[in-house]
Amino acid sequence: MAKDRNKSVPASYLILRRGNEILLMRRKGSGYYDGWYSVPAGHVEAGELPMNALIREIKEELSIVLDKDDIRLVHTMYRTKHDETGDRVDFFFAATRWAGEITNREPHKCDDIRWFAIDALPKNMMHHVKGAIENMESGIGYSELGLDRVVRNPSESTLAEIL
Repeated sequence: MAKDRNKSVPASYLILRRGNEILLMRRKGSGYYDGWYSVPAGHVEAGELPMNALIREIKEELSIVLDKDDIRLVHTMYRTKHDETGDRVDFFFAATRWAGEITNREPHKCDDIRWFAIDALPKNMMHHVKGAIENMESGIGYSELGLDRVVRNPSESTLAEIL
């Protein structure tokens, strides 16, 4: 009997830096981590490479243009199926240069875009994203979130229950 092959969903994330600050976006309207901050991110589409997905998503979400030469991979995370969205492979890229002015082009998905000091991130920050940023700051290039760490979609609870 053949084993099922893993069908992990890849996503690309941008840690956009301005000195000691990073740009965060607060999610809304998706039913998944609504009211929580994350870095700009998006799924890698079939036939697309992670860095190309990042450049496409950032232009769609923020109206800025990234050059491949200004982007570097700073962390990779594998997450086993801990909720209904399945296994994930997350590529965290960092950049300090971009072209254009940051604009919220998806107000139906994001209700706040703001710079935060990297050592003063908000409490309502997506768990795995905060972990990736902490790992990046510690020089850790790879991490895993296994079945032993169950993370429930906080959109199904009140923020007060989780924090």
